[in-house]
Amino acid sequence: MFQPIHRLRTGAAAALLLAAAGGNAPAAAQQPAPAATKATQGATVEGITEYTLPNGLRVLLFPDPSKPTATVNMTYLVGSRHEGYGETGMAHLFEHMLFKGSKNHPDIPAELTAHGARPNGSTWYDRTNYFETFAATDENLEWALDLEADRMVNSFLRKEDLETEFTVVRNEFEAGENSPFSVLMERVLSTAFLWHGYGRSTIGARSDIDNVPIERLHAWYRRYNQPDNAILIVSGKFDPAKTLAVIEEKFGAIPRPDRSGDNALYPTYTREPVQDGERTVTLRRVGDVQLVMAAYHVPAGSHGDFASIDLLAEVLGDAPSGRLYKALVDTKKAASVGAFSFQLAEPGVLLALAEVRREDDVEAARAALVETLEGLASAPPTDEEVERARASLLKQFELNLNDPERVALEMSEWAAMGDWRLMFIHRDRLRAAKTADVVRVAGAYLKPANRTLGLFLPTAEPDRAEITEAPPIAALVAGYRGDTTRVAGEEFDPAPANIDARTQTVTLPNGMKLVMLPKRTRGGAVALSYRMRFGTEATLSGRARAGDFAGDMLMRGTAQRSRQEIQDALDRLQARGSIAGAPTSAYASLQTVRPHLAELVGLVAEVLREPAFDAAEFEKLREERLAEVETQKTEPMMVANVALARALNPLPPDHPQYTPTIEESIAQMQAVTLAEAKRFHADLYGPASSELVLVGDFDPAEMERVVREAFGDWQNRQPFERVVVAFQAAEPRNEKLETPDKANAVFLAGMNLPIGDRNPDYPALVMANYMLGGGFLNSRLATRIRQNEGLSYGVGSGFGASPLDEKGSFTGYAIFGPENVARLEAAFLEEIEKVRSEGFTQAELDAARAGWLQSRQVGRAQDMSLAAVLANNTYLGRTMAVDAELEAAVTALTLEQVNGAFRKHIDPARLVIVKAGDFANKAPKL
Repeated sequence: MFQPIHRLRTGAAAALLLAAAGGNAPAAAQQPAPAATKATQGATVEGITEYTLPNGLRVLLFPDPSKPTATVNMTYLVGSRHEGYGETGMAHLFEHMLFKGSKNHPDIPAELTAHGARPNGSTWYDRTNYFETFAATDENLEWALDLEADRMVNSFLRKEDLETEFTVVRNEFEAGENSPFSVLMERVLSTAFLWHGYGRSTIGARSDIDNVPIERLHAWYRRYNQPDNAILIVSGKFDPAKTLAVIEEKFGAIPRPDRSGDNALYPTYTREPVQDGERTVTLRRVGDVQLVMAAYHVPAGSHGDFASIDLLAEVLGDAPSGRLYKALVDTKKAASVGAFSFQLAEPGVLLALAEVRREDDVEAARAALVETLEGLASAPPTDEEVERARASLLKQFELNLNDPERVALEMSEWAAMGDWRLMFIHRDRLRAAKTADVVRVAGAYLKPANRTLGLFLPTAEPDRAEITEAPPIAALVAGYRGDTTRVAGEEFDPAPANIDARTQTVTLPNGMKLVMLPKRTRGGAVALSYRMRFGTEATLSGRARAGDFAGDMLMRGTAQRSRQEIQDALDRLQARGSIAGAPTSAYASLQTVRPHLAELVGLVAEVLREPAFDAAEFEKLREERLAEVETQKTEPMMVANVALARALNPLPPDHPQYTPTIEESIAQMQAVTLAEAKRFHADLYGPASSELVLVGDFDPAEMERVVREAFGDWQNRQPFERVVVAFQAAEPRNEKLETPDKANAVFLAGMNLPIGDRNPDYPALVMANYMLGGGFLNSRLATRIRQNEGLSYGVGSGFGASPLDEKGSFTGYAIFGPENVARLEAAFLEEIEKVRSEGFTQAELDAARAGWLQSRQVGRAQDMSLAAVLANNTYLGRTMAVDAELEAAVTALTLEQVNGAFRKHIDPARLVIVKAGDFANKAPKL
């Protein structure tokens, strides 16, 4: 669960449990509990208020009643930067261990599932965090706070848990090893940093993951997981005064630790010396696409230069306006490019990269990449480029501030950087930065001697980039107040009946349906979802690839705007999301705010109706798509997915839903023409079977007028008739596919079922699947394969059924080390057989049902998700009453019905099983 580049009852005051071999956590050296537990109020910025408990715990409260959810995020100011010799990966491994249970919460995954939470943990260079988002009830909030208080001091940290988790974390490590990009970035950073901890990957060294003693985790726990090294963030719908009182009760009695001796917290005093020449690293592994990457040292995230560095990275890495895109993609030297900066507590890096197809010249791409980066002194960024970058970055800030859950999680990064208020200060700096500032930082840091990429070339007069220290954080944030706190939205009840009562539907003469759910939202946020279906089996026959390319060309220019102008318009309209198409449908999924909604609707109509089909853009798209599929050509997940899909749905090659082999996909991409894609759009796109759904802050009468003007005169040239693929039982098989030199393997299984979502057995199968392979690390499969045996980082199952046909499917998946293939498969099948023979228990059903019902409520509280549900219901002629009926049916289920449905429909002897990995070179473990 380490973070990749850019995912109860009181008892916390009890003394830590005594250490034992394979037993509980050790006692910590602590002072007596403080007499006072009341928090002291600190700064308030834009609706976020800070409090501090006497034991040092800092608390941030961000109330917002507009969604019926709350988020609790516990952040510890410790990450991979703090690891010592032999401890690499310690912070991340420890994060895993804190899900293994504590004194008052012995089965944390079960509790998370029972409360319908959306939880996780993540580790990064400067911090580790654990969070839960859940339905906003007093009971759930008290439970979450008690959970975090208890595992702060009472986590088990048992040796037997560590032994099973070794394999899980190793499995996660191997998943990263499968990615040339991830490994190359690890090599580049370890070369760029000679001494600082930022040069070590957060996932750690495999030897440290395999061999770390439990005693070192105990010491880590005593030192870092303490209230004076933590920040608790609560956001969403809650009563601040009541919540603060609960926090004081749960956390206030935890003693402030004694910070003497081995328990002292020292600042990171290692400083990376100024780089004094170009550095190079070469990675040679099996793969199909070449990569070029460059890293330049830059100041800490709190430094005054960092806003300009962020703008510089956007100017360089944006597509299609970015300097790198124009220099490498437009000239066909690379298939794709990017640039981003690591904004950290201490000096980090700016990274730039290019993806180059195997048959293209990587040296030409390397030269163009370096020339573009280091040539900004002679060709500095323009005002237009900087303003475009500023609009894009500030858009993200504004939209993120409309989502309390996102703010709660992002606060982890800013707090770890030195203070949570840095988020607003950085936003203000982005607003204020001038083009001259961006030009200055480009000249200051993008220098050959500061580059990690090429050969070492001695020079008589090194031109070094001096990285100055950031100012004291306390002085920087003192008295800071930020913008005026934005207005929160209304309290909205996401019950199906209330959603139906608030929803309005209008049908246009051309068949298009407009579905509107107006409500007051935080910051005037609005979600837009549009889905269009087109064609018949006859008119779509043999045209799947043309349909793919037609859909991918939508955002690459219209009759009125270039690709860049579309992106600029989205930034100006504070909109994020996507518009795309596929062989049988097209969609738009976007978020914006009320003042820009009308113009955004017009832009969506323009993109769907008037794509330009520019020849140069089409060829760039072809190169990008070929690079993508070639990258995945030897990846176990892609190889296994294609094999399973072809086995479960064997269709003729001309069928719209045919799954081509990877080689067939490459041949199709090479053969498809611009004329075919353009003709596909002209023949088939149209609104006759489409739904536009709006959820959020808008005026319904105004939006009906806007939609009629934008879409009302659009007509279909060809009729729509749903492509029906009848149920067909797949022939059972068990395949093992070789993907050489891949550290991680993939297990997939599936079977087709003659069942639709109105079948009487459907609710029972939903719950059976939830208990078998759903929930959060708490299903039968996860408990056995991940928690107990440590064979897989990710394992689970899925079940789905058509709302229109008696056709469904059951699937299972796992990632694992190739040497564990026999154990993994045996465990997976044994758990299914165990359910068939013994059934689930009443306690399992009761806990799973409660969690599943709460998770449904949490899902309906997300406006984008709700908009998609309303669009689908409208197409099906349904209302939210169907959701209520399903939940009522699940509530009424008996254990006998669940176990009976599972035995009736799920038979491991009928499974199609596909395994892909480097099995030939990995001796099996039995």
